[in-house]
Amino acid sequence: MLPLEAIELDAFRQRHEHDTFWCGLLLGGCGVQLTTKLYTDRVCHFAHHPGPDGLPHCGRSARGVASADHLYVKSAAAAWLRGGGVQADFDFGRPIGSVLDIRFQSRGLRVHLDAAVAPVWDEDGREPVLGVSVPVDQDTLISRWYVHRIRLDSEGTSRRVHIGTEAFARDNEWFGLDECEMTERGLSTPAVERIVRSRGTRPSSTWAVGGAGRKVPDALARAQLLLRKLADARRVESVLLVTQVSREISAMTGVPGEIRSQLKAAVADAARWLTGQAEVRGDLFARLEGAVASRNPEETGQLLVRVNAAAGHDRTAAEDAVADAAAAYLTALARQRQADASAVRAEQEVLRAQQAADRVRKLLGDLQRNEANLSRQTRRRLVNELVHAAALAGDQVDAAQQWKIDYWKTKADAGKPPVQTARATPVPTPRAPRPKQNVPLHEQLSRGLWLSKPCPVCDAARGMKCLNDDAARN
Repeated sequence: MLPLEAIELDAFRQRHEHDTFWCGLLLGGCGVQLTTKLYTDRVCHFAHHPGPDGLPHCGRSARGVASADHLYVKSAAAAWLRGGGVQADFDFGRPIGSVLDIRFQSRGLRVHLDAAVAPVWDEDGREPVLGVSVPVDQDTLISRWYVHRIRLDSEGTSRRVHIGTEAFARDNEWFGLDECEMTERGLSTPAVERIVRSRGTRPSSTWAVGGAGRKVPDALARAQLLLRKLADARRVESVLLVTQVSREISAMTGVPGEIRSQLKAAVADAARWLTGQAEVRGDLFARLEGAVASRNPEETGQLLVRVNAAAGHDRTAAEDAVADAAAAYLTALARQRQADASAVRAEQEVLRAQQAADRVRKLLGDLQRNEANLSRQTRRRLVNELVHAAALAGDQVDAAQQWKIDYWKTKADAGKPPVQTARATPVPTPRAPRPKQNVPLHEQLSRGLWLSKPCPVCDAARGMKCLNDDAARN
């Protein structure tokens, strides 16, 4: 990462005086060499070397520091695994910068740095690790106990990786990679170990039933656990989990009367809460339908995320229709934006071709006017620029211009030293034709040599060879 201040850039240049910098293909760049630009009135930055035609050709859109996070994650993960004696394979998914696959010992991690690719759980042995901007619905958070998060913080000219543990009813905790390890369960942090221990230990509370010191029956311990699960489910507003736990409580048997009353009260209160959530759910779908009707993409996207999180199960046909319409609208909008971007790129390509065609005309004119004064090296350089500009111009180069380009290519190649081969056949040197006898001197001149004015067909300068290839007499 290039320093932004001029004084820091001076030190950077001294450290890397023997290095070169290139626009990275894995950053969505063009692969062209870069240079450093030093400014005192604004931030310093990398810049592309100009192309042969002086035009920019890089299509990289994301230029912030976070656009290279997938490379920082790969570097940090490789060093972390290598420290544990593990060799890993890395693969950058599409779009570049959104996903990083890490595979080792028939297992792996899939790092989602943004929400472009939806995470898939319990598939193909790859455990998802979500960036801070990637949403996760609360039902998944509860059913899986926890999910992994990843965050990158800038430190000087580099980025440091932190791994987080997110669980329902718990604050998100962050750790350095050196505090994490791979276990049989997968990626583990100190917070994961505490969560697993707390979920895997039977509650040790006792109920004073029938005398002090009496051990709690299993049914009472389960009742206590279900009451806590019901409270947690309501805290995170999970309709699915509240419904499931309420059903489990209603199906319980063998519970003493006092605890049964508490369970009945909890189920009744949960039923009232579910009724209120049904009203909220109906309002949510109504607002989503209105956002689609008013063609508001921002509100539609936000509401669709909330709908999928709060009402991802047991939808009615009408709710499915609203959600499907919203998804179709956002998909069509994304395609339209892609089409618009393609149209803009096409216009830019046409503009580049037109500029290249202008460059072709200028180079042809320079070569024809200055042929006698050009050194061999200068002529080759101009011809190379001409060929490059013609390739960019494409079909905007007409047949006459193409003939001239081929002529100059042949002439530039003719000036190169001959290539020696083992079985080269000597080519006899052509002799100049003898002047014809009894022929006027002016008729002995080549028809293609213009003496007094430029050629009206090929624009050859006075005294230069004609570039016209037809059989007309000049």
